[in-house]
Amino acid sequence: MSLKVNMFFATGYEEVEALTVVDLLRREGIEIEMVSITGEKVVTSSHGVSVVMDKLFEEIDDSADMIILPGGMPGTLNLKAYKPLQEKILRYVKADKYLAAICAAPTVYGEMGLLEGRKAACYPGMEEGLVGAIKCYDNVVVDGKFITSRGLGTALDFGLKIVEILKDEVAATKLANKIVYQA
Repeated sequence: MSLKVNMFFATGYEEVEALTVVDLLRREGIEIEMVSITGEKVVTSSHGVSVVMDKLFEEIDDSADMIILPGGMPGTLNLKAYKPLQEKILRYVKADKYLAAICAAPTVYGEMGLLEGRKAACYPGMEEGLVGAIKCYDNVVVDGKFITSRGLGTALDFGLKIVEILKDEVAATKLANKIVYQA
């Protein structure tokens, strides 16, 4: 089975959260496209790191198996403000596809009303944006098709959990061992 993931980048994303997940998925042979919502192929992070994206938002369809949103400020605010992304997220919910987010980005789903009654985690101090969610403080929280995580320090856990969900626990464990990760 060929798996495909889209990670959406806005100006001000958190580079470690984003690129750690991209790296882990690519190591596992999971196709992940870095997609710019800015209209430009180069997107600059909250700490001034510019990365060339694989695609522009306008160049993709809804064929991916999962959407991932990296955190960071003002990246998360820019993701929230981009209506075409909100529309895509709603189509993914309707299609029962996976939606993942880390750090401040779970608040995108929360403020859209998508986490109502679901367990979710986010960056400390951002919990108000998890509207209607059961707030959790685990490194990674999975509830149905939603995967949320707390921040840069949990990026490896988040990426490995995504590998486990899209492949299996054996693949995630082998990858963790390969990168000398100790939980």
